[in-house]
Amino acid sequence: MTADRQDDVTRFLTVADAAEVLSVAPTDVVGLIETGELPAIRVGRPGAWRIERVELEAYIEAMYEETRRRAQWEQSDLAAIPELSGGRVIWPDGH
Repeated sequence: MTADRQDDVTRFLTVADAAEVLSVAPTDVVGLIETGELPAIRVGRPGAWRIERVELEAYIEAMYEETRRRAQWEQSDLAAIPELSGGRVIWPDGH
């Protein structure tokens, strides 16, 4: 099998495969699919989701970026300023 053909074969992952990569339960992956956070398609038997490998990698990179931004925010001086939401104060540290 050529490298191009092998890449085509492993292009899509099952929910179980994606769950293993992320070290989470398959139900967590289905939840990500249902909320639209992780793009997927239905293929084959009813209910069989397939996640394109590049989409899973993009999701992982997006989570790294979100984590990086959250850490920067929490370390910034602005993190000590309370936000107003719906008329109530929300403190970043959960007060």
